[in-house]
Amino acid sequence: MGNLARTSAAGIVAWLVLFQCCPIGVGGQDFNYREALSKSLIFLEAQRSGKLPPTNRLKWRGDSALEDGKEANVDLVGGYYDAGDNVKFGLPMAFTITTLSWSAIAYKDELQSAGELENVYAAIRWGTDYFLKCASRKNKLFVQVGDPIKDHECWVRPENMTTPRTVFQINEHTPGTEIAAETSAAMASSSIVFRSFDRPYARRLLNKAKSLFKFAKKHKGTFDGECPFYCSFSGFHDELSWAAAWLHTATLEKTYFKFVTEEELGAVVDEFNWDLKYAGTQTFFQRREVALKPYKDQADSYICSVLPESPYFKVPLTPGGLIHLRNGANLQYATGASFLLTIYGDMLHRHNEKVQCADKQFEAKHLWAFAKKQMDYILGKNPEGRSFMVGFGNNPPKQAHHRGASVPLSEVKEDVNCGMSFIWLDKDQPNPNELTGAILGGPDKQDKFKDERRSSEYTEPCTYINTLAVAALAKLTCPDHP
Repeated sequence: MGNLARTSAAGIVAWLVLFQCCPIGVGGQDFNYREALSKSLIFLEAQRSGKLPPTNRLKWRGDSALEDGKEANVDLVGGYYDAGDNVKFGLPMAFTITTLSWSAIAYKDELQSAGELENVYAAIRWGTDYFLKCASRKNKLFVQVGDPIKDHECWVRPENMTTPRTVFQINEHTPGTEIAAETSAAMASSSIVFRSFDRPYARRLLNKAKSLFKFAKKHKGTFDGECPFYCSFSGFHDELSWAAAWLHTATLEKTYFKFVTEEELGAVVDEFNWDLKYAGTQTFFQRREVALKPYKDQADSYICSVLPESPYFKVPLTPGGLIHLRNGANLQYATGASFLLTIYGDMLHRHNEKVQCADKQFEAKHLWAFAKKQMDYILGKNPEGRSFMVGFGNNPPKQAHHRGASVPLSEVKEDVNCGMSFIWLDKDQPNPNELTGAILGGPDKQDKFKDERRSSEYTEPCTYINTLAVAALAKLTCPDHP
């Protein structure tokens, strides 16, 4: 049975700090968080590539890219489109699955109570089935399908795209440590999700995770094939530590523990996203032993830089209180902070600990409150009084920058004139197909928002914005406790 069978449930619980539903309140029910949670997961179904199951809840989506991988003589059908285009990028897709798996592990009870656990499992498996195909050949990982330049020259639904489905790979001669390690993390974390009810599948995922980690370590280098769309500016050390932390949790093998504790901790950071994983590892991979105290210190430093009441606070906020680091998909930084503060708050509560920021101390409730504030802003508690989740709340966005949502079903044709196709991008009208649950790029640093399809920095959705929102939304679905 191998390492999978030997890993004890108690060991996993000790590492991941699982909790019963909402140990204490998180500050009131300002929105229907259960509805928001459900819709955030529906959006992932809009991003599915391949042969769709009959259970797919967005009926305006259909099968697409059914010959992906053909040019490389490999089956690469499936997976997710990352945003409003029709390319499958490996690095953000793997991060999407890793963060969704972490939420499924840490908030299993809440997700089950909300009736969304099976939908989360299905969303994870849609990604891991694809990754197993991508990693089917030794010392090779297929990391991208689609020519992003050609794809951006044509505004068509994925169901009838004719742009090249170019296949990109990393191997012994063309390394891509970030992508290999992040895919390893995705498979290791998801193996924990599935082991309680599908042990053979979990074992396959874990074995692939281990081989990919070995490959990532042996053949170090940055893959630039996803540039300029997903260039890794942080390097690959954060992904290697992140993957090792998940592998240790899945196997309890000392070699992974040693790697994490001996690898560089990384600088104190104030963000967590598809490129920068240090804060995630620092939050995730810590216990109260001396060997891991530096991770607790670094995680606390992250919290001190994010909490507005902290003397070390340095994250830019809009006048309305939203984290705003960069234009373009900025809400990923707000959902990323909500993700880590929600989980770290639970860790503090479990051990009755606090975060020390100079002369101030912060309890779990402070972290939860700020995480809630970020999510509430997204759902409608902001200066414009509007939701930034499609199909949810007051005055939600109507013009998501998304090909499938913006082209009417009546216009689906086999022969597409790419030059003429941009009529649907330029049309100043609501999308004919609702992109339910998509959290868009969000407002600018002055809380202003343009609901214009052409203004992608405001209106483009991304899978990882949504999956980073799942943990906080799942926790918020629970009623307050005294």
